[in-house]
Amino acid sequence: MEIKVLKKKDQKEKLEHILETLDERYGTKKEGFYHEQPWQLLAAIMLSAQSTDRQVDEALPGLFGRFHSAREMAEAPQEEIEDYIRSVGLYKSKARNLKKCCRQIVEEYSGQVPDKIEELLKLAGVGRKTATLFLADAYGIPGVTVDTHVFRISRRLGWAKGKNPEQVEKELEKVLPVEHWNRINFQLIYLGREICTARKARCEICPLTEWCAKKIPV
Repeated sequence: MEIKVLKKKDQKEKLEHILETLDERYGTKKEGFYHEQPWQLLAAIMLSAQSTDRQVDEALPGLFGRFHSAREMAEAPQEEIEDYIRSVGLYKSKARNLKKCCRQIVEEYSGQVPDKIEELLKLAGVGRKTATLFLADAYGIPGVTVDTHVFRISRRLGWAKGKNPEQVEKELEKVLPVEHWNRINFQLIYLGREICTARKARCEICPLTEWCAKKIPV
């Protein structure tokens, strides 16, 4: 199915309609993971990869009840960390990354999680998606987090043409108003799970169909 390119004269109006609809349907703020310190939030986001929010939420109280600081987790045996996150997908590799990441935070950043994406990307287990989401949630730094849903739907909407998440991220930063950067991720995740799925775009019930660049016949 050919994706139509939005004309410049229509782009702003269509964008406004889409963003208003997403705000109304999914809200403008998403409740974050349980945490009291920045390193805990980073750990929670790392655990959420290929896992459900529910799985992570169930693991966090026990994990943070045992480890009260990044130093404690850095010094703990990997097997002990694993015991607290077994309900989370890929728990062995995540435990290994958590331990190493916390050691880096303690030894290289004096126990403080850095607030620059270039520094965050140096930490074990932290990719661009995790770093961008952390900066938004922990420090309020605007950023577009591109996961599989954002990548797919932004291309269908005609907002981006990039062939990888980083290219799409840069395109969306040009298209979207800054105040929408942080929330577009969870809004498109909800839309992608509910309606605009990877397997089939259910355009017949999508609230954005009227303004979408890729309309699939019912």
